[in-house]
Amino acid sequence: MATTAPAALASSTGGTAVSGHSSSSSSSTSSPAAAGGASPTAAPGAPAVHLAPVTGHAASLLYKGPVYQKLPTGQVVPYTPPAPIGQLGGATGGVPVAASAAGKPQLLVPGITARFVNGLAAAPMSAPPAVQEIVWAGNQIIGLPYIFGGGHASFASPGYDCSGTVSFALHGASLLATPMDSSEFMHWGGGGVGQWVTVFTNPGHAYMTVAGLRLDTSAADDPSNQQGPRWRPLRPANGGYKVRHPVGF
Repeated sequence: MATTAPAALASSTGGTAVSGHSSSSSSSTSSPAAAGGASPTAAPGAPAVHLAPVTGHAASLLYKGPVYQKLPTGQVVPYTPPAPIGQLGGATGGVPVAASAAGKPQLLVPGITARFVNGLAAAPMSAPPAVQEIVWAGNQIIGLPYIFGGGHASFASPGYDCSGTVSFALHGASLLATPMDSSEFMHWGGGGVGQWVTVFTNPGHAYMTVAGLRLDTSAADDPSNQQGPRWRPLRPANGGYKVRHPVGF
């Protein structure tokens, strides 16, 4: 990229929810009623509460806007993609967490919506730091295989199942101390759609949406048809699941 990170963005990678802005993009819309839960509401006279979309009808995750990277020093610089992610660690780019010392880049994009960049998710610059950390943690296990029970005996695992994937991402933001299964998630956190993060769970499956992207081991409503932990398009509907969210997000 020939552009440089704006000074205001380079000085701070975190932020607060952008009030008064619509959370929907041209490819997705938010519908708390369709999601099966209540949504946060603002007090009378207060700015509108930001809600990341949880449903969408476009299967494309294409993004052509600017992308930045947060370096270990905290500096934010334009992101230069390396070799295709499929060449980084085997056929899918996945590396077991215990063996991944350097980790994957902490990507950032302007705005309030996470974006799909070279197989990883780029966190929105205007999201709270904890939401950014969820995105970056999820990236660490993208491409690893689906393993039933994976991620439950330990957060470090050669593969992950559905709730193990959700657990790992939330743990990355210090929002979960021990892994949970999908039934346990039915009683976790707060009820309904979250402002930034929403967990959809039932006794047989769990997945989550984070700032407009879906982290899921299932390829349902995903044209890629790839299994295992991956960032995927939002589903047209999320029926059949209990809806929970981390309190405050």
